[in-house]
Amino acid sequence: MTEVPIAERIKQITTQLNQYAYEYYVKDQPTVEDHVYDRLYQELVELETAHPELALEDSPTKRVGGIILEGFEKAVHEIPLYSLNDVFSKEELISFDQRVQKTVGHPVSYTCELKIDGLSVSLRYENGKFVRGATRGDGSIGENITENLKTVKSIPLQLREPVSLEVRGECYMPKMSFLKLNQEREEAGLDVFTNPRNAAAGSLRQLDTRIAAKRNLSTYLYAVADVAPLEAETQFEMLQELDSYGLRTNPESRLCHTIEEVWAFIEEFHERRSELSYEIDGVVVKVNDFHLQEELAYTVKAPRWAAAYKFPPEEAQTVVEDIEWTIGRTGVITPTAVMTPVRVAGTTVSRASLHNSDYIEMKDIRINDTVIIYKAGDIIPEVAQVILEKRPTDSQSYEMPTHCPICDSELVHLDEEVALRCINPKCPAQMKEGLSHFVSRNAMNIDGLGPRVLEQMYDKGLVQDVADLYFLKEEELLTLDKIKEKSANNILTAIAASKGNSAERLIFGLGIRHVGAKAAKILMEHFENVRAMSQATEEEILSLHTIGGAIANSLATYFENEEVHELLDELEKAGVNFNYLGVTTRQLESVESPFKDQTIVLTGKLTTYSRQEAKEKIESLGGKVTGSVSKKTDIVVAGEDAGSKLTKAESLGITVWDEQQMVDALEQSKN
Repeated sequence: MTEVPIAERIKQITTQLNQYAYEYYVKDQPTVEDHVYDRLYQELVELETAHPELALEDSPTKRVGGIILEGFEKAVHEIPLYSLNDVFSKEELISFDQRVQKTVGHPVSYTCELKIDGLSVSLRYENGKFVRGATRGDGSIGENITENLKTVKSIPLQLREPVSLEVRGECYMPKMSFLKLNQEREEAGLDVFTNPRNAAAGSLRQLDTRIAAKRNLSTYLYAVADVAPLEAETQFEMLQELDSYGLRTNPESRLCHTIEEVWAFIEEFHERRSELSYEIDGVVVKVNDFHLQEELAYTVKAPRWAAAYKFPPEEAQTVVEDIEWTIGRTGVITPTAVMTPVRVAGTTVSRASLHNSDYIEMKDIRINDTVIIYKAGDIIPEVAQVILEKRPTDSQSYEMPTHCPICDSELVHLDEEVALRCINPKCPAQMKEGLSHFVSRNAMNIDGLGPRVLEQMYDKGLVQDVADLYFLKEEELLTLDKIKEKSANNILTAIAASKGNSAERLIFGLGIRHVGAKAAKILMEHFENVRAMSQATEEEILSLHTIGGAIANSLATYFENEEVHELLDELEKAGVNFNYLGVTTRQLESVESPFKDQTIVLTGKLTTYSRQEAKEKIESLGGKVTGSVSKKTDIVVAGEDAGSKLTKAESLGITVWDEQQMVDALEQSKN
């Protein structure tokens, strides 16, 4: 392809993918299967990787995150975000309507909108381009969270019309995403989020945008700071106009002509709230006509033309009959309350997560206690509180387990964790997931061993731990479903090849708590050998740059386990490499290079090396390559067509090199 067709193809794919995303995330009406989107997305990634200078501002690849923010700047709202006055009964709602009619002198129509339980945000578009996103804050000053909001797929980076406006709404976490996130946090031994609103707020305030990108947030937009640029003259028309620009509005909004119609809407969604895929805590009622809104005006804190009807909490009483414990793939054991069945929020509930031992102790939950339960996010049964006056006189504090319910190994309570954890690497409950992690691409990278094959192996007794993979025989593999001679040979070849991996892959593959791929590499650069690291003290590990207390404690605790050393013996016997094959910390000490101990940013198109090749060469010389320019950046290497990163570097007075200067420095460096 020549440059022009490539640019045209990138534009074509970007436009198509954005349309597919609009249909899926904004309209909830997908028109293609996932594999069609995925195939086009992968083509776009490959084209943009080869030609980064041709990537468009509204490319969907820019939504994946990857920027580490130093902190959030303040964002001033030129037009404040007001609070709403709450009403809690039909009588209060009627009083609100009477006040409105008294002021304007006649009956009015209202737009009713579901009150999404999320985080209020304000999005600024200039000529159709998304330029700033901010939290509500105190209404006058919020925080600039633009980079995190760019990862939210329902927020368009480019509107369908080149309009300039500031639109406001709610960023929220869908119920199923909330459920999945809390399950993951429980498995990791972390505190769970109380409700989807807290989860959404916590996600948007992450300094690592990759975390926000993984949280599957969404938005509903419902207001414009200044309605002057709009053609709409009413709230209901405004929602339709925002929708035409590609902004996501809630389809459940309704125009009501009397307060009785408003009440009917409230009653309808009070009953239907458990059916929705997102959490609501009420209904917002707004005078529909913009001219009447202007006439009604504001108090100091709230508009006189709107009110928020708040739903009463849905709770029920029941009795805790037992507490069961289950173990997850990371070794965390999780308690569940088994209760007398009771109906709450539209379903019959007989079990509720108790999250961890600290949660039980904090709420002092005991067997045979009468408790009040509710559904967090209308989906997860939670114990709100114990009714102490109904506690049996012979009640005893609940005794926490001390040993794993599956393998009977002693449980540990690691520092800074709220979870009890089984750290026996041979615990059957953890092994299947542990095997999948061990063979994954970023760990030992063993092709052909998918979850179904590994599950068969484990169930047939062919493998009990990761070391057993290295002693498999062809005839054993041939006993598995759909494994023929060629597949068996390919698997054995991949297993054999993995023995030669550099040791950081092995450390990551063992699934040690808190030790990701990056930490594993740092550890191996320093200790150079798995055995050497396994004998290091917590203080020695903690002395490493960027290795914190959680990692040091986790490693020290892991290697105190005798069964871990038995596993290492088996792996060593199988011939698995225990040495770090990259440039070690000691070798880096003798490196002579202008890149050593410097933070480098690569921008624009490079011709001598690919960006990945340049990154690897710089890092092998002791440099650190990052994706964003900040005050901590030492050198920016600017290739052809360098853009905003070069501009920012120049504004900050950072040293800028052209590509040839980088090439010369690489060739002159010694290691």
